[in-house]
Amino acid sequence: MLLDSIEEVLESYRLNKYRSLFSQIKERPGSLSATEAFCVDVIKLLDQPTIKQFSDFIGISQSNATYKINSLIQKGYITKEVSADDRREYRLVTLEKYHRYFDADDANLAHAVKQLEEKYSPEELARVADVLHELSRDLFDT
Repeated sequence: MLLDSIEEVLESYRLNKYRSLFSQIKERPGSLSATEAFCVDVIKLLDQPTIKQFSDFIGISQSNATYKINSLIQKGYITKEVSADDRREYRLVTLEKYHRYFDADDANLAHAVKQLEEKYSPEELARVADVLHELSRDLFDT
């Protein structure tokens, strides 16, 4: 039952995200392909990864990752910034154009959470938040 509920939430979120994503993918210069859209989203989710971290995570060669990254830079979705920790490497950073493209569903999620906050006590919501945090940590570690 818990697994079914979690899968239902994840599927609903993904479907809404994909609907928003694909409604914005257009056949025109500077627009993103589906693969590019997923790549830039992974870069955002990895929180300013290096090129190597990005390529390792999605399982492609560094040269293939560099090709994808250069395309995203040219289209204005990301930039490379020199790492504060190691000046020899670059961090991939999403730009405002990414946020305009991908953050459309945030309002829907915020609205749904607001409704839960009106319905449940802060203690109940804190417990759910703890469970979701643990689930997220366990999913990423596997």
